[in-house]
Amino acid sequence: MPAPERTLSRGVVTRYAIGSIGTGGFATLPGLVLVYYLTDTLGVAALAAGAVVTAAKVWDVLIDPWIGGRSDRALATSGSRRRGMLIGAIGLPIGFALTFAVVPGLGPVASGIWVFLAFLATATFFSLFQVPYIALPAELTRGYDERTRLLTWRVVVLTVAILLFGAGGPELRGAFADEHVGYLVMAVVAGLAIGAGMLVATTIAPRRSGAPPASAPVPDRAATTAAGALAGYREGFAALRRSAPFRALLGTFVLQGLATGLMLAGAQFVATWVLRDEQAVTLLFVSLIAPAVLVTPLWQLVARRIGKERGFVVASALFALAATSMVALVWTPGAWVYAPVAIAGAAYAGMQSLPMAMLPDVISHDARRSGLDRAGSFGGVWTAGETAGMALGATVLTIVLALTGYLESTAGVTVQQPDSAVAGIAIAFSVVPAVLVAASLVSLRGYRLRREDIDDDAGAALAGEERTTA
Repeated sequence: MPAPERTLSRGVVTRYAIGSIGTGGFATLPGLVLVYYLTDTLGVAALAAGAVVTAAKVWDVLIDPWIGGRSDRALATSGSRRRGMLIGAIGLPIGFALTFAVVPGLGPVASGIWVFLAFLATATFFSLFQVPYIALPAELTRGYDERTRLLTWRVVVLTVAILLFGAGGPELRGAFADEHVGYLVMAVVAGLAIGAGMLVATTIAPRRSGAPPASAPVPDRAATTAAGALAGYREGFAALRRSAPFRALLGTFVLQGLATGLMLAGAQFVATWVLRDEQAVTLLFVSLIAPAVLVTPLWQLVARRIGKERGFVVASALFALAATSMVALVWTPGAWVYAPVAIAGAAYAGMQSLPMAMLPDVISHDARRSGLDRAGSFGGVWTAGETAGMALGATVLTIVLALTGYLESTAGVTVQQPDSAVAGIAIAFSVVPAVLVAASLVSLRGYRLRREDIDDDAGAALAGEERTTA
């Protein structure tokens, strides 16, 4: 018989969800405008711009497992993951503002180095927050449906944040005649909003004195206090080897992150060179995110009816079909594109909320099987994979731009792109993401966890707690 689920209070759900203001803002705005800022304002060549963004993200990927291991050790020794989250929330706004504060007149090489160093610091602060933030749901509740509820409302806030930052950021930038000033004001306002959302979420992290979360196994203190910078990597890769469901889910999410990262980085280029209206990026974002906000709770109902994993397949297939249809931009660009973008947005809501709700199930299942609490290690590897996918999306776009003859420019200079570059932008926004999402479903076939498995885990955990109490 399934164990009764602990119902989370509205306050807990709300504060956890507010943390996604930070996640949505940082995932959206740099992905949307940073490559464009480098190529069309600072005059950095497309491949070099892609290298700048990718190198910073590679650093992020490298440190995420280490941060995950540190987070697990902090939980074991102090009873909380909160300290790293706080450092990230305070430091990120500073790094974000510096990323877009390049001095006008600086050469392309110096500008690229400036952006690289500032964005590297910003990405580090983001990881310090994001890795423990991802680990928290497995500790807050053990219930299959309660986790879906928690992550559903997180994705509602996430999609609203994507809309506000994706649409509002370019609008704020465009309000100033000087592009450099516009980008800086955008970065300061966005950075403060991101940091505020993160600070709210830190209040949800348990602040116990050395006590492990009630819903998780007791951490192995000997392992979690192991010395050495490599401990976090060992723990993260051990979790990856140990859990087949985690490997399947992570592989799927990375490929989908690559697809969505490619579309995100390409949206501004589609607006400027395919639709011939730089401000159309706002409408693209409204078309994508408004449906996602509306239908995200519906994916929770789908998960209750047919299971999270089957709902995930449905959402992914719908997204792939919508993306494929947009290849017609090559021949007939026009306002019709907002309709398939809206369908893709509705599907994207499921592609975000369902795997995020599946991850705590994977973590708790592994904890029951192994007897080890490694939520931070799982979160570190997950965040590294997500970051890698999103970063490589921008890299793929810059490769397409370079291969199709895209012409970079500096602020105030107008260029005419060749037809090959315009067609490449349209294909990178449609066919390539569709193929990547279709490929991700092959990886998802290896995910074997079902509701009954999670209910059995929760029942065993409850029985163990009752025996300990007795």
